[in-house]
Amino acid sequence: MKFTLSWLKRHLETDAPLEDILYALTDMGLEVEEVVNPLDTLAAFTIGYVKHAEKHPDADKLRVCKVDTDEGELQIICGAPNAREGIHVVVAKPGVYVPGLDITIGVGKIRGVESYGMMASEKEMELSDEHDGIIELSGAPKVGSKFVDYLAEHRPDAIDPMIEIAITPNRPDALGVRGIARDLAARGLGVMKPCEIEPVTGTFKSDIDVVIDADTRDGCPVFTGRLVKGVKNGPSPAWLQTWLKAIGLRPISFLVDVTNFFAYDQNRPLHVFDADKLVGSLRVHRAKGGEKLTALDDGEYTLDAGMIAISDDRGAQSIAGIMGGLDTGCSDETVNVFVESAFWDRIDIAIAGRKLKINSDARYRFERGIDPEFTPKGLDHAVRMILDHAGGEASEMVVTGNVPNTTRSYKLDTDRVKSLVGMEISAENQVKYLTDLGFKIDGDQAFPPSWRPDVQGSADLVEEVARIASLANLQGVPLPKLSDGIPTPILSPMQKRESTARRAMAALGYNECVTYSFIDSASAELFGGGSDAVRISNPISSDMSHMRPSLFAGLLKAAARNQARGIMDMALFEVGTVFHGGEPKDGELLAAGLLIGHTNARDPHGARRMVDTFDAKADAEAVLSAIGAPEKLMVTRPAKEWWHPGRSGKLCLGPKNVLCAFGELHPKVIEAMGVKGPVVGFAIHLENPPLPRAKSATRPALKTSDLQAVDRDFAFVVDSDVEALTLLNAAKGADKGLIVEASVFDVFEGAKAVAQMGEGKKSIAVTIKIQPKDKTLKDKDIEAIADKVVDKVTKATGGVLRG
Repeated sequence: MKFTLSWLKRHLETDAPLEDILYALTDMGLEVEEVVNPLDTLAAFTIGYVKHAEKHPDADKLRVCKVDTDEGELQIICGAPNAREGIHVVVAKPGVYVPGLDITIGVGKIRGVESYGMMASEKEMELSDEHDGIIELSGAPKVGSKFVDYLAEHRPDAIDPMIEIAITPNRPDALGVRGIARDLAARGLGVMKPCEIEPVTGTFKSDIDVVIDADTRDGCPVFTGRLVKGVKNGPSPAWLQTWLKAIGLRPISFLVDVTNFFAYDQNRPLHVFDADKLVGSLRVHRAKGGEKLTALDDGEYTLDAGMIAISDDRGAQSIAGIMGGLDTGCSDETVNVFVESAFWDRIDIAIAGRKLKINSDARYRFERGIDPEFTPKGLDHAVRMILDHAGGEASEMVVTGNVPNTTRSYKLDTDRVKSLVGMEISAENQVKYLTDLGFKIDGDQAFPPSWRPDVQGSADLVEEVARIASLANLQGVPLPKLSDGIPTPILSPMQKRESTARRAMAALGYNECVTYSFIDSASAELFGGGSDAVRISNPISSDMSHMRPSLFAGLLKAAARNQARGIMDMALFEVGTVFHGGEPKDGELLAAGLLIGHTNARDPHGARRMVDTFDAKADAEAVLSAIGAPEKLMVTRPAKEWWHPGRSGKLCLGPKNVLCAFGELHPKVIEAMGVKGPVVGFAIHLENPPLPRAKSATRPALKTSDLQAVDRDFAFVVDSDVEALTLLNAAKGADKGLIVEASVFDVFEGAKAVAQMGEGKKSIAVTIKIQPKDKTLKDKDIEAIADKVVDKVTKATGGVLRG
């Protein structure tokens, strides 16, 4: 938010120094970010008098001038067409910095003649864009006096400081200069000036009516407007142009400048239609979707369904609360105007503005909140200014809808300031501060003003009192002593599970990585991502354009960096969120691990080998066990496309609930990520294992059996394309009550197997563990279970028991 000191004094009667104002603003939470004070850059310029001027002996367009200054007579060479005897000028002596040229003046020679300074133009001093000649001062000022003193008397606007403050989202009232002045007056740095105007009396009924659709009342509770006929558009008054330029706005025409002025002056965005360009009356409605509008910024926008538009009989002429249309905008030929002042729902404005990517002063203010009660008053302020400066005749006010009722009250507990912020402020001062800020006090109830939508409770009253009294007086208070005993656990079950997974993987020898949630598009596409739903609107770099769909992208990049430094054997893991869509619900918490290289260091016994799929499976099962997943899980295939099609699988609790994917990553993915493979890993869906039904701080009781377990081995001859997993699952399912474990301990295949069993055959040997529960098993019971195993395996694989 930018404004000038003179603009501030339009609302605040004050003699306070600029330094005191700047300190108070920051102290009250309106942090001063920048101050541009012309006095700082113009202080070294002085006034001189040209008592003699003659043509340069070696240049037709240069003149050698003898100038009286505070340091006596100086010779200055000047090329300005108006450099002549008998004028008072602004002198920059050697050593003076000239802001418009960004140079420091020195003694120099121009075509062989020495020059001891320069005589400045307005552009060189950044007073205006005028540079056709040097400044000629009127009134015979004293030679040698400071130029800033002359400006203070004759052109005070030229040395008007510009102040820029940072506005937090909870202070929409400070987006108007009057709101800032109100805070300073409450602090005691001045008195608020009245803001009354001569009432605008309409002399005729407006030819333009306004209708708000029933489904749009929530987005536009009230719409007001006046038709002004016979205006004369043109340049704005000098004071208005000066203020707008000071805050970085370009004056366009008076009718446009009026809307910009009130947006900054009183946080009241307005819009002015050229009434002669409107066809019929105005309708405020929600767009059906697909309506097109060329806005005042020359951009063409397509409205989505639900966005609020202002339309005439031809179609949309304004994006409500954001930007008007070019077709009905004002020009120098405009004679009749319709001035609009409406109140728009902040959520509707924010959603539409972000979708359309329009950043306007109106949107910025409406989506933070404006004063609804000032809607009709703001209209009259603007119309009065138009009538005073551009003439014309105003209609009666068109009012559609009702001003929202913002009346609310909160208890004012004057003792609460001490307990909340530790400041001693008398009850009388608290009431005074709030009253000066516009609050109404009735007994112990405080009624916030309509321009303060951020005040939503009694604690906010304490904040207002504290910041006006001075935030610098806040005192630190020691924390109360915690009570003895064990504090109640505050971690959620999922937070505990996340921490347990981290500890489990670290205990297995993995090193934790913390990578960015943003990755490049190519990497995202390798793992099923890269869609527009997860594209970042304003990425900090092209390598961070999409939200990650998998943790493997970051882990593989970390692995590639380690391999580039000669580290070939590694175990890496990460726990974090991945994103499958653009909504918060589309995030998922995963724990992923990577194994690359060999199982251990080189040794003389030959125990070193490359990591494989079963290493990843074993580690995944260990982590799942640590986080409380069920022990009996299905192993299914296939996994996603970034896994190796024949060396990967899934651990599932039922056919649909996938707890983990494991195996070797696809060689194409490894190559694309620049990693030397093979690479095995696992990805655990931490949210999928069911949470325990009973909540207990203790571990469940250990269940053991007093009866001896029995192991039985089987070897089956099967086709060479039969997977060991299929055989193993069949063996486990032979008797789910007594068979508690099954594993493969031998696979016999190759040339010797062909010689013994025939072409296309292999032998798979499994062992099963039978655990009696209530009685010791007899031989016939064990044989019955063995027969079931053989029968199940035969039906599932077509294999036979090896003789």
